[in-house]
Amino acid sequence: MASNRSALEEAPSRTSGAGAGTATRYGSWFEPAAEAKADRDTETWEEWNPTEESIAPVRGRHRVPKQRGGTMARSGAVLGVGVIAAVGAGGMASAKDRPKAPISMPDLGHIAGQVKEALPDAADLPGIGSLISDSGSDSDGPATSAAPLSQAGLTTEDQANGATDAGEALRARILQQAENQQNAADESQRQAAARAAAQKAADAAAERQSDIDAKKKAAEAEAKRKAEEAARKKAEAERLAKLAAQYTLPVASYTLTASFGQAGDMWSADHTGQDFAAPTGTPVKAVHGGTITSAGWAGSYGYRIVLKLEDGTEIWYCHLSSMVRTSGSVTTGEVIGRVGATGNVTGPHLHLEVRPGGGGPINPMPWLRDHGLTP
Repeated sequence: MASNRSALEEAPSRTSGAGAGTATRYGSWFEPAAEAKADRDTETWEEWNPTEESIAPVRGRHRVPKQRGGTMARSGAVLGVGVIAAVGAGGMASAKDRPKAPISMPDLGHIAGQVKEALPDAADLPGIGSLISDSGSDSDGPATSAAPLSQAGLTTEDQANGATDAGEALRARILQQAENQQNAADESQRQAAARAAAQKAADAAAERQSDIDAKKKAAEAEAKRKAEEAARKKAEAERLAKLAAQYTLPVASYTLTASFGQAGDMWSADHTGQDFAAPTGTPVKAVHGGTITSAGWAGSYGYRIVLKLEDGTEIWYCHLSSMVRTSGSVTTGEVIGRVGATGNVTGPHLHLEVRPGGGGPINPMPWLRDHGLTP
């Protein structure tokens, strides 16, 4: 390997005397600082006198005047490279001349015997003993029967189960593991199906119970409704019975003819009452206790009796042939007149009108039914 020092020694040496720039010397080693300073002191410089031509502006392409002092810059760069090369070469030379470092290793000879005693004999290793020839053995003891290599890896459980081949034992263990996993999956699926069936049965039972409860509630509600309806009917019947004891029909034997609101030629407007046809002279009774406020001739109504009840309702009895009571208070069922054919009529009958509060007429049939009577 070539030394960098010889290369530097072969570099030319140059010293500049007069002229522009800095004189630099190249050699095997760089000059000391004092010598470099002395060289700089001996350097000479040219004097520059500006003239009209030198200071005239340059037209066209610009020209860069030559810089002075470039030799010093280049010399400094070369000096730096030389210093680096010299230092590297010196280091390499120092490393080459340095003596080798000693290397020490621990002495392991005294533990080799212990390691050998701790290790088993090769003939005792499974699958290895059969490969070692018995003829080369120096042991006088009984021969050790080494297990074949195919039995390497057999566990005590495999040997207890009668397995003689490691591959078959491994295959048996894998199959057993797969079978166990499949059994576990089947058991999990069975339990999930059982839980689903139990949940379905519970839901069905809850639904049936809900239906039973709903039907029971409906039956109870219907029974309650029927009981309430029966009680209402019973109360109404009792009320009507009580009213029937207080109210009565105006005639005992009759035939219903013209009804309320019916149109006809015998009256100027629609019919305002209910007609009870009966033979002339049939007794006419007060439907309820009250006071006779009017009795006499009433034009087209013929002979008429007006009975005012306790609640202010007026009952008109018209077309009478005779009037038995014409004033005063009367009781329920008391005879107050007789059926006739007076006024605007075509035959003997009782024309009955009901006027609540003494106002306009209403249909007498519902009023009679509301008071327990069935015409």
